[in-house]
Amino acid sequence: MRGAVMHGPGDIRFEEREDPKILRPTDAVIRTVVTCVCGSDLWPYRGTDPIGEPTPMGHEYVGIVEEVGAEVTNVEPGQFVIGSFATSDNTCPNCLAGYQSSCVHREFMSTCQAEYVRIPNAHGTLVATDDLPAEEFLPSLLALSDVMGTGWYAAKAAEVKPGSTAVVVGDGAVGLCGVIAAKELGAERIIVMSRHESRQRLAREFGATDIVTERGEEGIARVKDLTNGVGADSVLECVGTAQSMRQALHATRPGGNVGFVGVPHGVAVDGQELFFSHVGLRGGPAPVRGYLPDLIDRVLSGRINPGKVFDLTLPLDQVAEGYKAMDERRAIKTLLTP
Repeated sequence: MRGAVMHGPGDIRFEEREDPKILRPTDAVIRTVVTCVCGSDLWPYRGTDPIGEPTPMGHEYVGIVEEVGAEVTNVEPGQFVIGSFATSDNTCPNCLAGYQSSCVHREFMSTCQAEYVRIPNAHGTLVATDDLPAEEFLPSLLALSDVMGTGWYAAKAAEVKPGSTAVVVGDGAVGLCGVIAAKELGAERIIVMSRHESRQRLAREFGATDIVTERGEEGIARVKDLTNGVGADSVLECVGTAQSMRQALHATRPGGNVGFVGVPHGVAVDGQELFFSHVGLRGGPAPVRGYLPDLIDRVLSGRINPGKVFDLTLPLDQVAEGYKAMDERRAIKTLLTP
């Protein structure tokens, strides 16, 4: 088969790779229907996260089951499935507590920008739809594999409640999906920090009520102005930089909560400052698997349409252009079709 391999910063190649096989009885192999490039893929693409050798890429996927191991009984060949970027057995204590992305048997997916993919822990990771979904639903179902589930976790971790005020730091795919999540969880006011008009328009379509274009201290001050000097009840941190975390913590009212899902790079939190802020802080890799049944229903019923974050669609063999477009901020998120 063919798939994307990163050879170094800015160097993505579409090349022959070994066909995936069942290695353990808990594995499945799927034929990719659609996949995509994630904002987190840009960390190694830009050289921020170094890679030591050619590395297969991609952790978001939907597809048709081709083969299953002997211990996989919840899905079967021919079914359309969605799974999380973090695999899970869905039976360990962490999974049962709702943190499937900390499963004791967790493996992070990393080979999904390809024609076929091996899924470890398939029994606890994959969710099948009743029928083959209509093509119009594919982008949104793919979004559930990571960015929509991650945005949902950011809102849950920030404890968004009906009638509350939420701030979303970051206007990438995860942040935009966080707007959807905050709206679905009942936030009355949703403030999005964004400097890009196309993303601002989509944020408003998803439910944003206010846009803040300022960053850093000016951005914090603007949020305080919009919240009577107090700060927001909930803040979704969807970037992962020192500046974005500071914005999130300082835009939150005492007693409020920050949900942080941007993979941290250079982030350090002052313990004494956090102590006296009375701000709650929770984050980490999103337990997407736990949200999938509910989110699939919301997509297929037409209630949410997170697939709109895909504003560029390319054939899989043009994956390098997909990375470049996102790196240059010409695209929010690139959908890839095998």
